[in-house]
Amino acid sequence: MGTDQKSDSAFSKHGINKHVDALLKEIIDLYQADKVPWVVGYSGGKDSTAVLQLIWMAVQKIPKSQRNKIIHVISTDTLVENPIVAEWVAGSINCMITATDKGDLPFNPQQLMPKPENSFWTNLIGKGYPAPRPKFRWCTERLKIWPSNEFILKTTKQHGDVLLCLGTRKKESVKRATTMQHYEDERDKEHRYGELDAGHKVSPNSQLPNTWVYSPIQDWSNDDVWLFLNQFQNPWGYSNQELLGLYSGATEGGECPLVVDTTTPSCGDSRFGCWTCTLVDQDKSMSAMIQNDADKEWMLPLLDIRNTIDYRRFGLEESDRELRDFRRMNGRVQLFGDGMKYIPGPYKRGFREELLGKLLEAQKFIQEEGPENVKNIQLITLNELEEIRRIWVMDKHEIEDHLPKIYEDATGEEYPGKDISGNQPFDRDDLQLLEEICGQHYPLVRDLIDVELQQSTQLKRTKLMKNIEGSIKRNFYEDEQDALAYSRKQQQHKTDTIEEWDRVTDEYIEPKADQGQS
Repeated sequence: MGTDQKSDSAFSKHGINKHVDALLKEIIDLYQADKVPWVVGYSGGKDSTAVLQLIWMAVQKIPKSQRNKIIHVISTDTLVENPIVAEWVAGSINCMITATDKGDLPFNPQQLMPKPENSFWTNLIGKGYPAPRPKFRWCTERLKIWPSNEFILKTTKQHGDVLLCLGTRKKESVKRATTMQHYEDERDKEHRYGELDAGHKVSPNSQLPNTWVYSPIQDWSNDDVWLFLNQFQNPWGYSNQELLGLYSGATEGGECPLVVDTTTPSCGDSRFGCWTCTLVDQDKSMSAMIQNDADKEWMLPLLDIRNTIDYRRFGLEESDRELRDFRRMNGRVQLFGDGMKYIPGPYKRGFREELLGKLLEAQKFIQEEGPENVKNIQLITLNELEEIRRIWVMDKHEIEDHLPKIYEDATGEEYPGKDISGNQPFDRDDLQLLEEICGQHYPLVRDLIDVELQQSTQLKRTKLMKNIEGSIKRNFYEDEQDALAYSRKQQQHKTDTIEEWDRVTDEYIEPKADQGQS
């Protein structure tokens, strides 16, 4: 639960106008203090909008001749953002670019995105990573942190230091307040960014070298943010009233009153994130958007896909075990607890292919049935499809190469990717015949064929035996029960060996100890 209290407004002492004027002066002094470039993190939400708006307003007050350093505005598109929010952010970035050029301002707005090999669908459908969960939260780093950190590290390499401006607030939550207070205490002891008054709001980043974090609205409440956005016009030409409407549409019941003072309740804690997110029980913002606006029912297929990958639908006992391989990514069977169960690995081939088909069908449905502004939506890009195809064929040895057919069946269009048929030794009919002949040994035979095919193009075949051995180990088991029985036997053998070693050691040590005492 958040810690916002209406009586805790940052504006209560001097009023909003004097408070904002003081902040603008603080930002101007900080900007002119050195030549360190700034990076503003912009998500399109209310907090990051408020921070960017303050910085933009401050820079406009600085004479053009003194605007001596660049301010990068970076927005990270995870490629699985809520489509309504993604469209909003893209439109805002375009407005920033136009306003920057027109006003000769030092802003550099741009959208970052994960590399195809790090995208959500490449990892989930391609590699078979299970949907993110608290104990395996693989998505945040790949989709959000890595793209922004790569940009920041590149900037620090060029300029030595970077000032990162964020919309973090102490009153967002108890946890956030504790974290921010910790860094505030640390900087009071050891670090301070210059001798300016703003120095007390700047902390060294604990993860990125030569990176400082400035949080101008760190003491604002939720209501303070909305009050500011409604009383001060957006300087790059986007509508703060539409932003309020975006939050209203994502709030259950659609209630989001106009904030006119600190006694008026605001939009609450609406949160926008990835529409695929399984780290929460349900996507309340998207559900509310659909509930509040019949024109947004085109998003229903997205909710269906999100619920399909939600491990909670299977119950806590079995989770999504039935969808996942009994082997881990490296082909091993790993037991846990008393050895009666194994830790499930990546999604099985059938579920990965089914999920890709549903995703492509949803994309086609939205493009055909959705409103005009989403006609060109891409739930999955061609670059991601090509990377998934590479993983399936090259890494997982699924040489049947089903992805083009899945695409064609789901969209009714020819797959636009590269033709790799020249690298395939068998067509689909040949592989089907091979599967009928080999039966349960087909996966092993198929793997060995692909290993040989990949190695045949190499000048040095040093990894051939290692890869053959890996294929045999990965396909060693007849089925899941055989794998479980074998792994238990191996585990028991290790336990017996240790116990026997302990017994022999004790028999050797005890007589020696007795001799020493005598």
